[in-house]
Amino acid sequence: MDFTTIEVWTRDGLVTFYILVVMRLTTRRVEIAGVTPHPDRAWVQQAGRNLTDCYDGFLHDTRYLLIDRDAKFMPLLGVLEGTDTKAVLVSPRSPNLNAQIERYMRSLKSECLERMVFFGEPSLRRTLAEFVVHYHGERNHQGLGNRLIEPNAEVGRVEGEVACRNRLDGLRRYYHRKAA
Repeated sequence: MDFTTIEVWTRDGLVTFYILVVMRLTTRRVEIAGVTPHPDRAWVQQAGRNLTDCYDGFLHDTRYLLIDRDAKFMPLLGVLEGTDTKAVLVSPRSPNLNAQIERYMRSLKSECLERMVFFGEPSLRRTLAEFVVHYHGERNHQGLGNRLIEPNAEVGRVEGEVACRNRLDGLRRYYHRKAA
């Protein structure tokens, strides 16, 4: 789990939004757990409750959650006490201990966020959702043997016309074969 920030133009001017991202290390599957300009204690606790929901929480059946020692994460410790998920604090000043999520954050920023200007929170949320779809279904992952996390039916086709799918207004492109 990690935070990143992005500047967004709003009615009040330029506002820094915090994006909370969670990754399942075994599958490299990610979820945007929340977006807010004010990651206060109550907001972080609610995000933790949503993630650990016993029916459809992203952390359901997860044993460990790696988190930084950032003060923003400390309210999560109380939320995780009543669940099967145990918080593991990484050592101080050691970003490489959480390397997979750090790599995802670098991809998110360099392939998406740094190339766009956002006007309002809805445009940021839409973009994040599109990038997650691209990340799961259209982007190969070296840590998974260059496979896709969630391959679509067109993956592996050898016959049919080649088509291009645009994401993020053409910023990301995915080529595939249409059904014959």
